[in-house]
Amino acid sequence: MKFLIFTCVGVVNLLSLGSGKTIYKSDGSRRTFQEIKEEIASYKDVAKEIIDLAVYGKFQNRSYERLALLVDTVGPRMSGTRNLEKAIQIMYRNLQDDGLENVHLEPVRVSHWERGSESAVMLTPRVHRMAILGLGGSIGTPPDGITAGVLVVASFDELQRRASEARGKIVVYNQPYISYAKTVQYRVRGAVEAAKVGALASLIRSVASFSIYSPHTGMQQYQDGVPKIPTACITVEDAEMLSRMASRGNKIVIQLKMEAKNYPGTDSYNTVAEIVGSKYPEQVVLVSGHLDSWDVGQGAIDDGSGAFISWEALSLIKALGLRPKRTLRLVLWTAEEQGALGASQYYQLHKVNISNYSLVMESDSGLFLPTGLQFTGSEKARSIMEEVMSLLQPLNITQVFRGADGADINFWIQAGVPDLCCACSKSSSVTSALLLLRRWQMLSSHELVSL
Repeated sequence: MKFLIFTCVGVVNLLSLGSGKTIYKSDGSRRTFQEIKEEIASYKDVAKEIIDLAVYGKFQNRSYERLALLVDTVGPRMSGTRNLEKAIQIMYRNLQDDGLENVHLEPVRVSHWERGSESAVMLTPRVHRMAILGLGGSIGTPPDGITAGVLVVASFDELQRRASEARGKIVVYNQPYISYAKTVQYRVRGAVEAAKVGALASLIRSVASFSIYSPHTGMQQYQDGVPKIPTACITVEDAEMLSRMASRGNKIVIQLKMEAKNYPGTDSYNTVAEIVGSKYPEQVVLVSGHLDSWDVGQGAIDDGSGAFISWEALSLIKALGLRPKRTLRLVLWTAEEQGALGASQYYQLHKVNISNYSLVMESDSGLFLPTGLQFTGSEKARSIMEEVMSLLQPLNITQVFRGADGADINFWIQAGVPDLCCACSKSSSVTSALLLLRRWQMLSSHELVSL
């Protein structure tokens, strides 16, 4: 496997914060789009140098090997655990050894949840042990578990229509998969909506387009004033089976046992490194991914790949001897899976300097074949971005999609800072992939586009 990684981010100076402004040359005269287009095209050779080093040269597969070493050595990196803190310390040393600047750790207060042992057994109409994964932050059951009849529904609307049947039951959601963004609401809100109608627990169908008898985990949210009930994920196969049984009128009884516990918060860190800008060091381009993961896998895809791609971006820039005019800042977030806790606290700490943030980038949508970038900004800025992406034609990674967002950068997006993510095939998104071309950084800070 190769990571297709390119350095970040040369176009950011054209994407500085502003509204309704015209693009200007440093001498104050207007810059036409044609002039910008010609300037971008002139960097073809530099783009080739970056591509050759990252994809075909001596750094081919480097980020893959770096990531493999971390996940093989450390394993899962759950918020509040020693594994995560070990990974943070390893990355702190790695970034120093890589020669990046201002490598430091910024303290973050994070949550600590442990799933413990868990099981779900269908007792009626036959005995069947089900695969489950408790959802993040869930409470546990009593030691003897919860044994109750089952109500199967396909939507929140159906749950409301059948609210009188839900009291004292275990609600099973067999929601159809539409898209992750739409269907994940059942993971997030399932327990709360079931508790509102008197359910004792809730089980959700795995939020996935296909299954090999594989439940998934993720964060769920309780609501003030609503009783907290245990909640877990079951497989697509079991959810469909329970739905078929219910449609025939079969009585279904499940025994659910969960030892999940929430512990007091603990200390962790965001991991930060930079390449300091030579002319405007106070102005920041932020490149990021999260270092934490869930406890039932190594976190190689979510989001080890995004974190290491972001590191590799700065690492390649340094290796090529490029010195941007503005500071490139790498942030490896902590506790993203528990509600973007690291990113939230970073934003609160740094938002006083928000006008200095030119662009925020995040990679946290899986690692597949890249085809382009997702972008949020004005149509003028989009036109410029399309020209930038044309430099990746040798790799056929040129598309500019709409609607970039990310859990860790949404705080900045909502405040008006432009953002980039990366897109791959129809089903997924992947690595950030903008080129840092040295001479683009010569633009002065007042050269703005409408955003």
